[in-house]
Amino acid sequence: MEKLKILIPTDFSVQAEYAYLMVKKLANKIPVEVHFAHVLSVPDTITLKADGTFDTCGEVDIQYLQQQKEMADRQLQSLVSIDGPQIHTHLLLGKITDAILDFSLRQHIGLIVIGTKGAWGIKEKLSGSEAEAIATRSTVPVLSLMCDRSDLEINNILLVHDFNSQRTMDVSLVQKLLQAFNSTLHLLQFVSENDDKAKSAIIEKMNQWAKNHQIPAFECHVLNDVNIEQGVVHFNQMHPIDVVTIGIHEQHGIFKQHAAEALIHHLYKPIISLRLH
Repeated sequence: MEKLKILIPTDFSVQAEYAYLMVKKLANKIPVEVHFAHVLSVPDTITLKADGTFDTCGEVDIQYLQQQKEMADRQLQSLVSIDGPQIHTHLLLGKITDAILDFSLRQHIGLIVIGTKGAWGIKEKLSGSEAEAIATRSTVPVLSLMCDRSDLEINNILLVHDFNSQRTMDVSLVQKLLQAFNSTLHLLQFVSENDDKAKSAIIEKMNQWAKNHQIPAFECHVLNDVNIEQGVVHFNQMHPIDVVTIGIHEQHGIFKQHAAEALIHHLYKPIISLRLH
């Protein structure tokens, strides 16, 4: 199996450690190549020269910036010292979201894993708006989690989608997880009315979708609820779900922005965001 290239944006906080613990869980079943990236948030006019010093127009304190770089270099090197040379580390310059997204595309990253602090934030540096922007703008799948899930058994994966929609998403990562962990995929759609005929039509589409994507073990669920995020919480209370998968795009996904934040804030489950097309 080809290695899955995983990027962990890090500010060296405990949340980033949670992300790495999750990646280690995946590595037990899937060949992975792990990349840590730390971003020094600087204006676009600042570049790093070959000798490791900064080239700038003079709008920042170079001495302070050099100190920040040296500190980050030491922390990145400590990751290699602890976890071995198989860990790849990178120091990036620029705006956090742009730097992470640009790097993920240039390096052909297959998954970005972000440890959050309850509302799309990696400590202070990856603020709510920054981390949310990574998920909504990324064409690469993003897995977010806000606690240590090293004891997680990935037996059941939830995929929430509107199967009546023409929008599609690349579920190759989900397929890889299903195969590696021998998991069951739960297909879930919410409807506003309790119409048995409409529900039957949706379940038929779910079955066809699962057949088209060669899903070996799956269950179909069509439910009524107040809204999507509360529906997922209620579904999780009734079923032993380990990972939640949602579709999202830049304007709004299957969840609107505030709904996605509410779900991540209240649901202590790893959440995978997939780009809707």
